[in-house]
Amino acid sequence: MSVISSVDAISADLSENVAAQNATLHRKIGWQGAFWVASGVPALVLFSIGAIAATVGKPAWMIWAISITFGFIQAFTYAEIAGLFPHKSGGASIYGAVAWVKYSKFIAPVSVWCNWFAWSPVLAIGSGLAAGYMLSALFAPDAVINTWQITLLDLGMVKDGLALRINATFIVGAAVLLSVFAVQHGGILRSAKTTMILGVIALIPLMLIGLVPLLTGDISQANFFPLAPLAHDAAGNVIDGVWGIEGWKLMAGGLFIAAWSTYGFETAVCYTREFKNPKTDTFKAIFYSGLLCVAVFTLVPIAFQSHLGLGHMVTPAVVDAAGVVTTPAVYDGMLEASIYSGMGVAAAFSDIVGGGAFVANVMVIMMVLALMLSIMTSMAGSSRTLYQASVDGWLPKYLSHVNDHGAPTKAMWTDLCFNLLLLMMSDYVFILAASNVGYIIFNFLNLNSGWIHRIDRPKWDRPYKAPTILLVLGGILGFVNLGIMGLGADVWGAGTLKVGLLFAALILPVFVYRHYIQDKGVFPKQMLEDMHLDEHEDGVANRAGILPYIALAAGIGLVWYLHSL
Repeated sequence: MSVISSVDAISADLSENVAAQNATLHRKIGWQGAFWVASGVPALVLFSIGAIAATVGKPAWMIWAISITFGFIQAFTYAEIAGLFPHKSGGASIYGAVAWVKYSKFIAPVSVWCNWFAWSPVLAIGSGLAAGYMLSALFAPDAVINTWQITLLDLGMVKDGLALRINATFIVGAAVLLSVFAVQHGGILRSAKTTMILGVIALIPLMLIGLVPLLTGDISQANFFPLAPLAHDAAGNVIDGVWGIEGWKLMAGGLFIAAWSTYGFETAVCYTREFKNPKTDTFKAIFYSGLLCVAVFTLVPIAFQSHLGLGHMVTPAVVDAAGVVTTPAVYDGMLEASIYSGMGVAAAFSDIVGGGAFVANVMVIMMVLALMLSIMTSMAGSSRTLYQASVDGWLPKYLSHVNDHGAPTKAMWTDLCFNLLLLMMSDYVFILAASNVGYIIFNFLNLNSGWIHRIDRPKWDRPYKAPTILLVLGGILGFVNLGIMGLGADVWGAGTLKVGLLFAALILPVFVYRHYIQDKGVFPKQMLEDMHLDEHEDGVANRAGILPYIALAAGIGLVWYLHSL
């Protein structure tokens, strides 16, 4: 791709044709704006820190450190491929789709779809946790407002105990979602300004939580070592496990679920189409977002684990005459039930800072704001993925609509309705795990798109070119991620991997409808030009040959083998 073609794409946005500008996304932010929009990613630690700690045990802190290291290495590949397409929105899945589309029409939309359904549930889970924090702070656990529930549908066939229900958490969570939607409706500039304000307020408690134990020296070595997987004896007491296959499955399960949070700052490149200067802003946005995430995802889990400790059994399980557990065992520390669900995480964090009831309530409010920040980040990124996928011919046409502010409102409404349904579900951890199957697939396809682009488009202008060693490491980590998924996904419930793969496959009939029914088998003209699909175009060729297919086959084989262990 020549420099001229990139500049022309940007210059077209700055033309005096107001009607044309209003029909697309607007270039109104610098890298700082994307940084603040992506600053909601560190708050994702609140989503699964309790579940990982309660499942993995003492190695939990190490899970987060390893995972954010993986995410930071991968970010350099995403920064390079985003720079190739300064005129496109939607993030790494869109840029990676360009690499795969010449090898298969069906692989590219899988990448885009998996990215969307991995990111979109942040809206439901984040608003549900925010509602839970508020209700827990205002009312006693046994208060009627916290216990009433109307069950709409039993989903036990998918996972034991899963159901669609309406309760106070759903009602308050829906209100949170609608308030975020109202802000996003005003376009990316208003969203960036709002997230900057929220970011400053909401990131304060996370940084305080991470730094207080280091400054006070209140870190107990016994809460971190020995590095043995969590296990229980016959009576249900907590003991140190051994590093057999079951121990490694727990470790893989932890890395699998942590990736959903730690890799998330790649959303900073979703806004390339809205940068004033995409050639320089793209790399800065993802690099500085990554540094922020390294600090939060390393320090906060250490502080959390140091404060709570692994925990012990408080009350043994109650078993009936048939040997069926009627009342599960009760534990304290990281193994407490409210820590696993996430609803007790805010209270635990408040205890770390100390200062009494008033300070605790202030901390809860600030963590609610942090969750709202993550919801805004997700709604901005996932809606733009839907928008660009529609423009490019992957998803139905109605999603390409934008309002006068340049906000992709129909994509946002689709996100909102989908998440109101998810918000009714009774197990947010299962939702997170199932959606993360899509995120791992997305990462695999797009980390491998880095080297495919290098081979197929060697002469294209690259505003940022990642060191080759980091590009290679990114490709290797794509396979590592698949291995982690195959081995550890079902730690979060039998059938987690199957449910995630089934949802990933839903893109196939959707794409067939758009491409073969709406578009009669021909991609939109703009997509053909933007993605350079003309077989005779200089500088673009299928030089990678069979290598992409070999990578796909190897990835599928790896998941199948490790899942069968």
